[in-house]
Amino acid sequence: MLGSGRDQPLARLTPRERDVLELMAEGRTNAGIAARLYFADRTVESHISSIMTKLGLHESTENRRVLAVLTWLGVRAA
Repeated sequence: MLGSGRDQPLARLTPRERDVLELMAEGRTNAGIAARLYFADRTVESHISSIMTKLGLHESTENRRVLAVLTWLGVRAA
């Protein structure tokens, strides 16, 4: 459930952002996500940027994409 404590950061994501993050968790590239969701590459980049911001994963954070996927999967990275 998205409202539970473990999933709280994910509750901030829009349904489309959750779709993008789910496809990231499947190991898809940005181009693969764009093709699957019928988005332009730039749209995927925009969604990913928003996901990273909402999850508190700033550009200086190493392995941001991996940490975002771990959050999606419910694994604690620390």
